[in-house]
Amino acid sequence: MRKTILTLALLASMSAMAQENAEVDVHARYTKVVTPVNGKYESKRPPVEDRLFTSTAVEKKIKEVQKLLKKNPKLAWMFANCYPNTLESTVHYRVLENGDDDTFVYTGDIPAMWLRDSGAQVWPYVALANKDEKLKKMLKGVILRQLKCINIDRYANAFNDGPTGAGWQKDRTKMQPDVFERKYEIDSFCYPIRLAYEYWKVTGDDSIFGEVWMKAIENILKTFHEQQRKVTAKAYHFTRVSDRAFDTIGWDGFGAPVKPVGLIASMFRPSDDATILPFLIPSNFMAVSSMNKAAEILKHVAEKDAAKKDAALKIAQDCSSLADEVHTALQKYAIYNHPKYGKIYAYEVDGFGNQLLMDDSNVPSLLGMGYMGDVPMNDPIYQNTRRFVWSEDNPCFFRGKAGEGIGGPHIGYDMPWPMSIMMKCFTAQSDDEIRFCMKMLLNTDAGMGFIHESFHKDDASKYTRPWFAWQNTLFGELVIKLINDGKADLLNNL
Repeated sequence: MRKTILTLALLASMSAMAQENAEVDVHARYTKVVTPVNGKYESKRPPVEDRLFTSTAVEKKIKEVQKLLKKNPKLAWMFANCYPNTLESTVHYRVLENGDDDTFVYTGDIPAMWLRDSGAQVWPYVALANKDEKLKKMLKGVILRQLKCINIDRYANAFNDGPTGAGWQKDRTKMQPDVFERKYEIDSFCYPIRLAYEYWKVTGDDSIFGEVWMKAIENILKTFHEQQRKVTAKAYHFTRVSDRAFDTIGWDGFGAPVKPVGLIASMFRPSDDATILPFLIPSNFMAVSSMNKAAEILKHVAEKDAAKKDAALKIAQDCSSLADEVHTALQKYAIYNHPKYGKIYAYEVDGFGNQLLMDDSNVPSLLGMGYMGDVPMNDPIYQNTRRFVWSEDNPCFFRGKAGEGIGGPHIGYDMPWPMSIMMKCFTAQSDDEIRFCMKMLLNTDAGMGFIHESFHKDDASKYTRPWFAWQNTLFGELVIKLINDGKADLLNNL
């Protein structure tokens, strides 16, 4: 069972780097089982002096939520551990010589910045940006860093904090020292746009939409058009020497053939596993949403800056046209008439008529499309799909004595991911479903107070990645959402 030796070794070797040389045993913090004493739990947060970043608004929110969850001390404890985890253990904020904010965000136990993960990790803090100027500057720094990364390599998914040469430098692709990993994934573009859009809407700060933003959007559009495969299937190449089939790309590193029908190919899934059929449906839905958001931003830029008006409007039109084209293609090629569930969305297609019926745990996923806002929650096809993916008819669904959920080839058989349980809870429309999901999340932490990458369906003490900041912060976001939705009494009576 993969608990994993690799992860524990990474934790041990990278703890000093991850805490900026703080003398703290990171491994012990994340793997220590806590037993309550007189109903009270020992905090798993780093000592104040060892925290990489703190926010007065986040601290206030933690106290507020804990006060509301007095009748559920374990949930209050897990929330306090998880919600600030990204800030305290992965955020590296600084101000550059030119005065720009700059924030490099680790995933947790790997000291590299994934465009997807970093965008998701800090997302729950955006709502508090106007209440804490320091937090606002940190978030701005994440966005500016993401845009710079896209402009360094528009096909990369993960980056180093400078040209360090760390990561998968032996992969057979166009690697460079700034790049940690070069797996092309649609969502690597979508998460930065999602974050920038939300930051702008909440704060009103449009200073992030300068020349770097314009160049990044142009690079995103160029890549999406290339990966519609209308001209060539060979704009991007990737192979890796590995014993894991999903860590490399078949067809001589170019991916399986597709029929150019308007959809965008993605060589890898949000799990960083290779796609089987290149048109990854949840990511194409996210691309539509992202292109529409980008178009709205560009129209705002055009209204504000006369010098950029013509260029901004031209790019905005390209974004809107692409979004419309992909949306139309999704309605034609992404839907499958299932004999049991009715019309559902396939996970991957190729445009030739072949469809892969499954769902992976990583977001964007079919289940997560409602949470992301990429489809309406009441979309009947989405609701049918939601029932399908949370069943044994989904080959990546696992149910056992400890819990149930969606996993995938990234970890393997019998290992559901809490992320899928959280997606089910985010999109739940009944108290019974919320209660079911929250109980499972509370009972599968292995007594450690954090959300793991995955756990064994029959024994939650067997898990992967004790320090995975995205899932921790997502759990905090979920608790806050439920409280805002009036579910505090439900949470207190789990």
